[in-house]
Order: sequence, then structure tokens, then C-alpha cells
Amino acid sequence: MGNEPKDMVDAVTRSMKDRTGRTVEQWVALVQAEGPDPLDQKAVRAWLGDVHGLAQNSRWTVGFAAAEAAGWSMPTADEFTDELYAGKRSHLRPLHEAVVGLGRAMGGDVEVQGRATYIPVVRTTQFLAVAPGPRNTLRVGLRYRQVTPADDRLEPAKGFAQATHWIHLPAATPIEQVSTLEPLVLAAYEQN
Repeated sequence: MGNEPKDMVDAVTRSMKDRTGRTVEQWVALVQAEGPDPLDQKAVRAWLGDVHGLAQNSRWTVGFAAAEAAGWSMPTADEFTDELYAGKRSHLRPLHEAVVGLGRAMGGDVEVQGRATYIPVVRTTQFLAVAPGPRNTLRVGLRYRQVTPADDRLEPAKGFAQATHWIHLPAATPIEQVSTLEPLVLAAYEQN
């Protein structure tokens, strides 16, 4: 199985009938006929688990496919970012853009993706994650696989994306200071 979400969905889809007795398309038809609103992916996943005993990956795959069949489409990275920084978090957006820009500048093999709660920056695997943090900060998560750089600002991450370490930048951090993160971001990029 590949490292990309699409590779994982494809693998689950290919094996669905063997594991559950139904294809993804058959599960989607069942959701449409008997299940909750297919646009409520959380309710669909719960129903598939509670009523039909589907495993987590299968529930996510069917929930996603049922929502798409009902007209839903996955938001873009920009749309996820807009949602993350709407309203009272909007003042963090320039800082976010500077950090993501630093990650994007690491190389032509970098992709910025979207998630509901953070924005991952990916090479072969995710090396940087950015999101609004606690107490008016921007959370910058970094994933180190081999060596963690020596930097007093780094703290072990606790359940944030795939980050091993993080830094919380106060909202008042001047944009030009984001460049001081470059060695840390480069080390994460090179290890992923």
C-alpha cells in the first residue's frame, strides 16, 4: 500500500468485497436506501460500524464514496485554510502563509494538502503541519525520523498530525522571524 491517501482508499476499495461481502458501490447503494443522510459522513460511518460491523478504514471509504455520490466534493487546501482561519483566527493567517511558504520552498516535490484541523505539507510523507494553536498561537508541527535538531524552541509534540515536535509561534511574531525556522523545516523535509 502506498503512502498517499488515494493509494490507501484504492487498496481498501479493491479488497472491500472480499472483506465485507459487498463492493463499495453496493455499500453506497445501501447507505442511500437505508442509511442516514449520505452528506453526514460521521453519521454514515457510525451507522456502518454500529449496524453492519464495518472496520474503520471501510467505514471511511464508504462514507466518503456515499457523500461524493450525493454531490459532495473534497475541499481544496485553500478552502480548508480559509475555514481554519475564518473569524477570530484570521489574524494568524499571514503567519500561517509564511510558514507554509517556507515549507513549499523546500523543493519542487512538495505538496500542500488540506485537512479540517490542520494543513499538512508533504514530500514523500508529511514533514510539516500548521494550524491555529492554543492561547493565540500558530502551531508548527515538524516530523523528524532520524535526528532532531538542537533548538530550544522545539518541544515533543502531543498528538498533533504526524509531528514528532512542535513550536508555538505567538500571534505577534513578526513575519520576518519565520525565516529562523528554515533549518528546522529543512531537516524535517530531508528526513521525509
